Amino acid sequence: MTGLASLPVFFNLKGKRAILAGGSNAALWKAELLQAAGADVEVYAIAPCPGLAELADRRPSVRLFLRDVQNEDLNGATLAIADVGSAAEAERFRAAANAAGAPANVIDKPAFSDFQFGAIVDRSPLVIAISTDGASPILTQALRGRIEAILPGAIKLWAAAAKSWRKPLKALALPPKARRRFWELFNAKAFAANGGPGENLFAELLAEAGRQSQSVEKGSVVLVGAGPGDPELLTLKALRMLQSADVVLYDDLVAPAIVDMARREAEKIAVGKRGYKPSCQQDHIISMMIGLAKEGKRVVRLKGGDPMIFGRATEEISALRAAGIAIEVVPGVTAALGAAAALQVSLTERDKARRVQFITAHAHDGKLPQDIDWRALSDPRASSVVYMGARTLGVLVERLLAHGLDPATPALLVERATCADERRIGATIASLPGKVAAETLSGPCLIFIGAVFATIEGEVAPAKEAAQID
Repeated sequence: MTGLASLPVFFNLKGKRAILAGGSNAALWKAELLQAAGADVEVYAIAPCPGLAELADRRPSVRLFLRDVQNEDLNGATLAIADVGSAAEAERFRAAANAAGAPANVIDKPAFSDFQFGAIVDRSPLVIAISTDGASPILTQALRGRIEAILPGAIKLWAAAAKSWRKPLKALALPPKARRRFWELFNAKAFAANGGPGENLFAELLAEAGRQSQSVEKGSVVLVGAGPGDPELLTLKALRMLQSADVVLYDDLVAPAIVDMARREAEKIAVGKRGYKPSCQQDHIISMMIGLAKEGKRVVRLKGGDPMIFGRATEEISALRAAGIAIEVVPGVTAALGAAAALQVSLTERDKARRVQFITAHAHDGKLPQDIDWRALSDPRASSVVYMGARTLGVLVERLLAHGLDPATPALLVERATCADERRIGATIASLPGKVAAETLSGPCLIFIGAVFATIEGEVAPAKEAAQID
């Protein structure tokens, strides 16, 4: 885990004293928040705003004292919050609170605060808090709005049901995997239903989890496409599979941010395969998948792009079927389509490209495959995408030109498609090898050939810089 700006915690304040010094509208909001969390709130203010007096009248847990807070008032407090004007007042309040053993928050003065309040999405018992460590309150509010928009309307009822069902479910002493399956079924229902959980849902989910527990114990493998690199291009189903996995076997080309989306308890094993570099052997990967599945584990084989495009999926599927392992495939955005979207270039166009063809320029021996259909690849009415072609680019271009492809045909190399450090090298097919040779490439590359790429200027630049040029 990378460094955290602050530690997100959820504090149980039920029946505990919270001191609030100040009578402003900002203090009113903090008083409402504290009493909603179950705290016994003491407000000290000589001239409180009308809302504070009204709150104290309505809520017995809120007491209003028409005077300034004194140091002895802080003794025994769990939290201390103040709304004061000057830095000197803020420093005095924090020192007094800390001396009494209470962490302090001074409203709008983070330099004098031991903790901060985040923007809150309240669907209690589901509570979500968001913080940017004070960097951008507007961004925090925008994030809260996004989260509010995606939460089901009845999620509060589902969260309450989950809370009430936890003890009776635990009392049944189900096997761990069956218990987890219960909650997976529960989650699927919560996000699919228009209303809250029905009266019989607990029994229904329990029965269904019991029926499925046998297949869960047998283990399974899911081939999951991680997309071309940008984590936001991951599909919802891929995310769901990652979050229910026991083990994730991931390729070297999968972005670390995507691997981090897996269930926290899942074992994550790198099984990277990179051309011309030390790699995990395919037979070993297949053996691992079969062995782990036979142990009853849910295995996710996480591949860059789409597993069915140059991902050796057939070998894995055949071996898993032969071993009697249940298998599923979750497609991903293949690198060619992700790059085309980033380029804003359609691979098909009525007058320029009537078909699209994907080929690999990397055979088992690391050289250019001998059975390439050069006539098809030289077709000026096609858009061609070459995977794994950076090393064999020179020979590839020689063969294309020898088979009649116009030397002026637009061509483009894209490194690390859709990633933040994506790089593009635009040229003609004849000049592309020379331009590429002048650069140092370290990431996965795609080569695009065809008339539709005429709109891409012959720059050598990261994607963001290219966007600024345009």
